[in-house]
Amino acid sequence: MPQMDEALLRSLTPNVLAVLVRRGADFAAAEDAVQDALVEAVRVWPADPPRDAKGWLITVAWRKFLDATRADAARRRREESVDEEPAPEPAPAADDTLQLYFLCAHPSLTPSSAVALTLRAVGGLTTRQIAQAYLVPEATMAQRISRAKRTVSGVRFDRPGDVATVLRVLYLVFNEGYSGDVDLAAEAIRLTRQLASAIDHPEVAGLLALMLLHHARRAARTAPDGSLVPLAEQDRGRWDTKAIAEGVEILQAALARDQLGEFQAQAAIAALHADAPTAGETDWVQIVEWYDELARLTDNPVVRLNRAVAVGEADGPRAGLAALAALDDSLPRHTAVAAYLHERDGDLTTAARLYAEAAQKASNLSERNHLTRQAARLNADLNARRGR
Repeated sequence: MPQMDEALLRSLTPNVLAVLVRRGADFAAAEDAVQDALVEAVRVWPADPPRDAKGWLITVAWRKFLDATRADAARRRREESVDEEPAPEPAPAADDTLQLYFLCAHPSLTPSSAVALTLRAVGGLTTRQIAQAYLVPEATMAQRISRAKRTVSGVRFDRPGDVATVLRVLYLVFNEGYSGDVDLAAEAIRLTRQLASAIDHPEVAGLLALMLLHHARRAARTAPDGSLVPLAEQDRGRWDTKAIAEGVEILQAALARDQLGEFQAQAAIAALHADAPTAGETDWVQIVEWYDELARLTDNPVVRLNRAVAVGEADGPRAGLAALAALDDSLPRHTAVAAYLHERDGDLTTAARLYAEAAQKASNLSERNHLTRQAARLNADLNARRGR
């Protein structure tokens, strides 16, 4: 099937699913019917493309749902309550899609289940693609999605949803980055754009701006050998200036509404990094101020950890170490931050030891290798000094 048609099917999937749920189908049965309709589209469309792709999918999916309902004796009473097939005129797409986001990010779901269900129902990805992206067996992901569908099947579709929960789910998707044949960072941006077109909310805009600003630096984050390149050492000529400009424009419009939220504050920090022509010209004083705002909004210890780094840049490494001393040393990356600040303060022996400790605690191979190289670099420097 042509790539353009596959993209069209994925973009239509949430609208079609939402229409079926709106008509009274429970979520699990509706999702199965939509998947059957997509299979039928793959079979039929190349030879006989419809003039109204969305209407065709809604009609076929609804028929698949009715057929499945009538064939299942255990659902006989539901069949009697289902109206006969209505005219294939969809309900307002934006409203339905928005409700589908809320349903997939329902608070009764675990974060991992909410992410999987969102990618399947709203993103239109296959179970295999989602499994490959999260490096788990397809059967495991199928079970996770099935459980999630059963969980939300009894949830009323007309209740207001929690935008903050939806945004957290999308941010989880974005932070997975790239794996397998699915670029989850790009997929998260696509879904957040879709959400932004359906709801006028400054935090939705803030998240979209944050994603664009982070994604703009993607090409410069790794060296040709796959090793991590810290922000200060990145080739800023490789940053995507178009994405940065779009992110800044979206952020400025959101901030002008004076309804500050955590994603807008994070995006403001990312924008200050993007605005600096060189690492040395970064406005760390403003970044500390934004971290203060972010800490006030979230009271998140990881935010305070990042703030300690910014304080170390703005006011000197000893001020950063003082800020760090107030935090729990079991926090992820606490040891790595301490190593960096001790190096900045000239205590290379302590820094080398802490880099080695941080490498052992690292959660992924790339970070572990980077921290190990930092420790080796300082130890080599120390040995060279001793040999003089």
